[in-house]
Amino acid sequence: MSSASVPEPSVPDPSVPESVVAALRAAGCVFAEEEARLLTATASGPAELAAMVDRRAAGEPLELVLGWAEFRGLRITVEPGVFVPRRRTEFLVEQALAQVPGAHVVVDLCCGSGAVGAALAAALGRVELHAADMDPAAVRCARRNVAPYGGRVHAGDLFQALPAELRGRVDILAANVPYVPSGEVPLLPAEARDHEPLRALDGGPDGLALLRRVTAEAAHWLAPGGCLVVETSEHQTPAAVEAFRRGGLTPRPVVCEERYAQVVVGMVA
Repeated sequence: MSSASVPEPSVPDPSVPESVVAALRAAGCVFAEEEARLLTATASGPAELAAMVDRRAAGEPLELVLGWAEFRGLRITVEPGVFVPRRRTEFLVEQALAQVPGAHVVVDLCCGSGAVGAALAAALGRVELHAADMDPAAVRCARRNVAPYGGRVHAGDLFQALPAELRGRVDILAANVPYVPSGEVPLLPAEARDHEPLRALDGGPDGLALLRRVTAEAAHWLAPGGCLVVETSEHQTPAAVEAFRRGGLTPRPVVCEERYAQVVVGMVA
């Protein structure tokens, strides 16, 4: 059990009970000291702290125990049953901003917690932000996260959820679709496999079922100079690039080896 979001501190924090650190370390938490510090700072008192430690020791993701995840310097609210934003997905945000730094209309498709949309809006300033997801828990959570930026969250299946007036106006279309092949879902870490919704992980037989649906329609929604940005895996990139081309988009794969992140950026051809 580990948390990829936190570094190991070099000096123990005297305000953190050693018993908490010991319990987390015994449960296999690699970053036990830092997780203990976060749990202690978040808990309202000893009883809540003990309950949080028990949840974490039982394998619940740290972010769900805390109720938030850090993403590009933002504290993103997360709830049980909602996909936890990954730090590697910050690369997707960075690539979208690099492609269209002056974006005015942003859509976060398959938004989950709304972390991508919130991060884009925070970086861009005044934007028209829309997010969409078909999962009620995700929609509820995303509304909390995009509210500070005036964002709107729509419930529904991909583009069917979006207002028709967005057609041809979207500068950044970020679609962090699930891309784990169905047969590989059982191989995921227990934190994801047991605590996140299957529909947020399972991308179909080859992991690209939703990506193909998005690329097939994206060109109709993008504004001139707009881009579609999708996260995928290294071995899926050739097929993803082909799906972009079939959808009338000019694809550009980009990789960040440090974060093990693979993104495809597509412009209207």
